[in-house]
Amino acid sequence: MTTRNLIPLIIVLTLMTTNCSSNRREFGKTPSGESVELYTLKSATGVEAAISTYGGVVVSLKVPDRAGALGDIVLGFDDFRSYLLPPPYFGAIVGRYGNRIAHAAFTLDGVEYKLAKNDGDNSLHGGTRGFDKVLWKAKPGNGQSLELTYLSKDGEEGFPGNLSVTVVYTLADNNELKIDYTATTDKDTVLNLTNHSYFNLAGQGEGDILAHQLTLNADRYTPVDKGLIPTGELRSVEGTPLDFRQPHAIGERIGSGDEQMVLGRGYDHNFILNRTGDGLSLAAKVTEAKSGRVLEVLTTEPAIQFYTGNFLDGTIRGKGGKVYGRRSALCLETQHYPDSPNHPAFPSTELRPGATYHTTTVYRFSTGS
Repeated sequence: MTTRNLIPLIIVLTLMTTNCSSNRREFGKTPSGESVELYTLKSATGVEAAISTYGGVVVSLKVPDRAGALGDIVLGFDDFRSYLLPPPYFGAIVGRYGNRIAHAAFTLDGVEYKLAKNDGDNSLHGGTRGFDKVLWKAKPGNGQSLELTYLSKDGEEGFPGNLSVTVVYTLADNNELKIDYTATTDKDTVLNLTNHSYFNLAGQGEGDILAHQLTLNADRYTPVDKGLIPTGELRSVEGTPLDFRQPHAIGERIGSGDEQMVLGRGYDHNFILNRTGDGLSLAAKVTEAKSGRVLEVLTTEPAIQFYTGNFLDGTIRGKGGKVYGRRSALCLETQHYPDSPNHPAFPSTELRPGATYHTTTVYRFSTGS
């Protein structure tokens, strides 16, 4: 059992920096009339992150290019009502269980729990009304932090236990966006929390991400079946299109006839990170030549899901009316393995009363030559 499972279920979303300012405005209202707020934080270096209390969504993230010009690098919407439409989970907190659970069911302590089938025969990203579709309570700081909390009640979306969740986004002056997740439960449960931001380092809506160069610190991955459920095998990336141990353009091998590329319609795979200890470890690095922007992802989690927006089809218009076509962004979702509750050999995602769940992920931005 890993460190994350030795701490209770609270998720904290904090945006912090030694010299930053924040502002709050109404973003819209839910169908039941509840106000949704949007908090914008700015670091001393000019980086901006806007967070919605609905779904904890990273609505925008503006970082400089090599010339110092700010650009919004995450997909999303200008208006709140668009976030009420069906997924693709732009920028949201994902839970209770990020990624897929096979046949929308798992057994814990001899009890079978049935979940919503919202991805064919499977459960995806917490079900029909996951954490991406709930209103979080905001506790503004002194211009340096924003804390979002949510109580997920026993039986919500079929999961056991009352979960007290806090998520903290931290926007630091060194151009890092840190997300701390913390959680506790009053009943044995499973969980797997992540953020589902879609990145395009050239700028949101600025073409596809096939020329982005990616490095993943992973020797192995979990191959999937036709339902994108792990088979249980831990397979080497050696000699496959999934080998990103050295930098490769994302589009270089995405169209190959490799079985996994065909099943995923591109990259939609869980990579097992090469890591030791429980601290932050480098998981991924992405570079974009035109803007010079560089993204590094560090995490305490054991794995990362690399997804290339294969199901975006040009029917969604995002911020500024930009059309989001296929592979117009990439996701790097730090996590435990998909379908872990049904694979005893995978790292455990069980959380017990009296334990505290805590994980951290950092998105670090810089520019290259």
